[in-house]
Parts: sequence; C-alpha cells; structure tokens
Amino acid sequence: MEDEKAVALKKSADSEKSSFRGSDESTDMRSTDTGETGTPQYHQANPKPMSENAKQKERDFRKKLNQAARKTVSDSIHEKVKLIVHRPDYDQEAQTEYVALSKELMPIVQEIARKTLPLLEHETSSDFERNRYYGSKFQADGIAYRDFRYFAKKRPPSESPSLVVGLRVDESASMSAFGRLEAAKRAVIAVYEFCKICNIPILIYGDTADVSKMEQMSIFAYADFDKPDANDRFRLMRIRGRSNNRDGMALRIMGERLAVSPRQTKLLISISDGQPKAMDDYTGDYAIADMQQTIEEYERKGIAFLAAAIGQDKEVISDIYGHERFLDITNLREFPAKLVRIIARYL
Repeated sequence: MEDEKAVALKKSADSEKSSFRGSDESTDMRSTDTGETGTPQYHQANPKPMSENAKQKERDFRKKLNQAARKTVSDSIHEKVKLIVHRPDYDQEAQTEYVALSKELMPIVQEIARKTLPLLEHETSSDFERNRYYGSKFQADGIAYRDFRYFAKKRPPSESPSLVVGLRVDESASMSAFGRLEAAKRAVIAVYEFCKICNIPILIYGDTADVSKMEQMSIFAYADFDKPDANDRFRLMRIRGRSNNRDGMALRIMGERLAVSPRQTKLLISISDGQPKAMDDYTGDYAIADMQQTIEEYERKGIAFLAAAIGQDKEVISDIYGHERFLDITNLREFPAKLVRIIARYL
C-alpha cells in the first residue's frame, strides 16, 4: 500500500526529477518555465473566439446529446420528465479558476501518469501481413503471381486492455457546503488531465433536478469523448451546487453512453454528497430502487460502477451502491489523487 505522502497532493521527489510531459492538448495553457521550486508556472490562456461554423457544430452536437438522452429514458420511469442537456460555455473567469485549482494538482497527476504510461505501451510487432497492394515492405517473391500484391504490411500490435471513463457529478444544492464543491472540481480536473495524458476517452457530466417546471432534469455535458475539445477543461469550472438530484436518471443516461463504447473496460464513477431527492416523490425507497435497478441493468451491459461519497449520507450511499462499489472520501484534500490512482488500477 502506498504511504500517505504518495496520496497527499504534494509533489514527490521523483516528480522533481521527471522530464515527463503531457500531451500537446493537456499542456496548451502551461509553459515549460518553472519556478524556483521546479513547479510549472501557469499562464493565462486566451483562446480565439469561436467561429460561426464552430458554434453551429456545438449546436448540432448539443441537439444530438438531447435526442440520445431522451431516447435512453423513453422506456423508464423517467419517460415524462422534462429533460435538457446543456453544453456549458466558459469565459476568462473560468480559465482563471482552472489555472488556480490545477496548479498544485498537475505535478501529482503527471507523476501517476508517468508510472502508468509504461503499462500501456504495446510491444512492437514483428509480424507482417503478406500479399498486400500496399505496405512498408516489398516482397520480391510476390512478383511471380502478377496480381500486384507485392507488399507486406506490419500487423498492428495486440490491444492492451482498453478503458473508457465516465465521471458523474451530483450538482445538488448541498454540494455547495463544507468545501465539497471545490473538492469535486479538483477531483474532476485531476481525472480529466490524467485521462488526457493517458489517452483514455473521458465523459464528464453534471446533473441537477427541478430548476423549473419546464426543466425537471438538467444534464451538463462538460467533456464528451465524441467531441473532445482542449477547452473542455475550462467548462469544468461551471460545476455548481444547484437544486435537487435525480440520480437514477443521470446514471442511466451516462451508462448508456458508456455501454455503446467499443472499449473493453467501462468505468462509471459517481461523485455525490447525498441520497436521491427530486420532485415529485422521487425520494426514499422508490428512488433507491430505481438507482439499484439501473446499476444492475448496466452492469449486465459491462459497466463497472463506483460511488465516491463526500457528504453526510455516506452510509446511505454505501447501501445503495453496495459496499464493493463504495469509496468513502473522508479527506477531501486527498480525494483527487485517490480517485486518479483508482482509475489507474483499471488499466
């Protein structure tokens, strides 16, 4: 078991010496400059205004997400719930907040990724597929057949166990209390950046219920593997404590997105501080039964569920998800590193 220093959000001695760098996408807002302690210095990013073509693509994608979500719940108890899927925007304030929160997280995320990446490397294949119309190796003995299949192409290496990650964030009003919201944001940043460095498809959605009679369920698509965007990291700062929570519906929508992924391992993590409660009467045993039925249904479709409890209802959340799927997050400062290490174990 790793010691407490490895879990705490501090830069380890190994990371001081590491020359590891994330992908180009994950380093857009970071220079290679370092401070006196060797910690990367962060600079304000100023992305260009979105073009009209890009805005139209965003609208089309949002429409697609809404249609897919409504179809997913059409044969469930949530069929008549008025649902809207949002694609949050970002601004200078969101960028500033992201830089402030990510500054101390990136060294530990990079250190975990540095230790994880060698496990993902494929062995170089020495096998070639013969008799190809094109390829990197010429076969002189193929000329005799006069069928123009004179080349050999290197076989792709066998795939390592592949992973896709879904991260659901409960945006109920109670998340605003006791530092839970900042803890959730820090954890989401850490998971997002780790997945980007390791090239793991990532889906990050937040949800709340009952913001109005015309919007009984709100989904916030912060990051989606079908439309990755380097600026998604700034969208994450739009996570808020809002209203109620209709957990079963959120899990169903995200579970369906993961279920159709071609990746072998599909992990869905829910960050929540309390039990389900929404209008009308979505609470107590009724809501819990819906959540448990949803978990069972999507586990049969290959989804692995984990629940990260960061509030006062930890025992209830443990009972809902089952002890084997439950993560008791007592120390919110250690939450980001703990969550990233758990994801790394699924690789």
